[in-house]
Amino acid sequence: MTNKPPLMELDIPTADRGFYSGFAKSVAIPSKLLVSALIVWAIALPENAETVLNALNGAILKSFASWYVYVVAGFFVLCIGLALVPMTGRLKLGLSEDRPEFSRFSWFSMMFGAGIGVGMLTFATAEPMYHFADNPNVILGQTTASGADNVTAAYVWSFLHWGFSAWACYALVGLALAYFSYRRNLPLTVRSALTPLFGTRLSGPIGHVVDIVAVVATILGVAQTLGFGVEQFIAGLNRVGLGDWIVQADGKPSSAGIVLALVVILGASTLSALSGVGKGIKWLSNLNMGLSLFLLGFFVLFGSTFFGFTALFDGLVAYVVELPSLLFTVWHADGTETGDTLAAWQGGWSVFYWAWWIAFAPFVGVFLARISRGRSIREYVLGAVIVPSLMCFVWFTLVGGTAIDMTLNGTAGDAISGAGQESQLFVMLDLMLSGGLAWMMAAIVVVLLLTYLVTTADSAILIVNTINAAGEESPKGRAHIIFWGVALSLVVGGLLLVGGLGAIKTAMVIGALPFSLVMFLMCVGLAKAVIKDAIRARRGVPSLHSEA
Repeated sequence: MTNKPPLMELDIPTADRGFYSGFAKSVAIPSKLLVSALIVWAIALPENAETVLNALNGAILKSFASWYVYVVAGFFVLCIGLALVPMTGRLKLGLSEDRPEFSRFSWFSMMFGAGIGVGMLTFATAEPMYHFADNPNVILGQTTASGADNVTAAYVWSFLHWGFSAWACYALVGLALAYFSYRRNLPLTVRSALTPLFGTRLSGPIGHVVDIVAVVATILGVAQTLGFGVEQFIAGLNRVGLGDWIVQADGKPSSAGIVLALVVILGASTLSALSGVGKGIKWLSNLNMGLSLFLLGFFVLFGSTFFGFTALFDGLVAYVVELPSLLFTVWHADGTETGDTLAAWQGGWSVFYWAWWIAFAPFVGVFLARISRGRSIREYVLGAVIVPSLMCFVWFTLVGGTAIDMTLNGTAGDAISGAGQESQLFVMLDLMLSGGLAWMMAAIVVVLLLTYLVTTADSAILIVNTINAAGEESPKGRAHIIFWGVALSLVVGGLLLVGGLGAIKTAMVIGALPFSLVMFLMCVGLAKAVIKDAIRARRGVPSLHSEA
């Protein structure tokens, strides 16, 4: 109905006393039980866990690859469409008098650090190097593996995975939550974005299930990111001279190294989460953004700058031109060598990334909503999709471009390509510098990596707590914050110890599937709300809550 105001009150039952005072027990307790069960299962029965998870993962990649490709394309199209249409683009995420809480620098720093900062340090080198050696263009015979003609193609695929599509997943969740929370005064929790579809029924079991799915997906998505970061952090500690005891003979992290890294990272993250968004998280975000710019400046001055900017321009043009096709192309195994290889490549790369970003989306989305009140939809989409994507592209071309250039001109030989992804950045720095300078830059990378890991983990802990507290934004429930800090470290550590990153990857792909359905429903709900609010505005029917 558009002749009456929209739903502006959603009651989520919370406990008024006891250990769970202020929390929705129907969400908090099942979420903790599910995550705890995963931890116990992975550690107590590792072989069974690996077998079951791999079977489920294989079935999902076979049956839902098309779903992941099309639904992520839909997220991007909706975000851009809402920003470009004048009527929707100028809508404010809040009341007319609301002003942004954070400066644009702090806003972008927190957004980038929580959303993708850790990945930059691992994959800015590794991803272009992987696609330089192999990608669909190589499989189709259009370019040469590790050849100069494959550079642009390598960046097109790198940009696809880390660019607009990735950030659209985050932005969609944040946009929907901010719209309903700050315009309609609904709780800052995932279920609120579905009110145009389910109404007050979200106060009951349907809403509880939605928030539980969001919490579990968040834990698994963040675990994937931390898993990559922990491996690189340990490699960095080994490079700066902490000792060989933190790595195994093959260079992979030892059990002692994993435990040390998690104690440091999750301990600092929990303390930061206890201080809230405006203190610890904001300070750390500004620090890691400053260090990131310093590291990027180093590669501008001493890396393959001309090669990198050429790759940036060529790759960006090709990416934008090919984007419509890239967004909607699905390869199916057809019994031919080329068809089967393309389908396997897409399942191992694009589908894996779409699942990762979807699993990461409830955490980053709630966080983006939390820090974006008072901004217009157009400014929000520009700041949450376009700008961070361009930042990623610059990182990939300057850092990864230096690695590719050093490989092409023979400076590196196979030193970079032959190293594990967690060590490639440190190997490249050793080739670029000598002695104390190389050690100093490695130490800076380790510190930067630590700040990114802590920012990601503490933001995730705070957001999970917010969802469990029915959208209450203050860092309440110190014991619950500590629980999620410990739980997150055990998920990462347990899966790393029993199956490495493969086990985390598999669990994350599985956990992302149900939340992808929730995100699809969020798209429908947001589009419906925006259209009906526009009709209400023409009819003089209020669609904003009143502070009175």
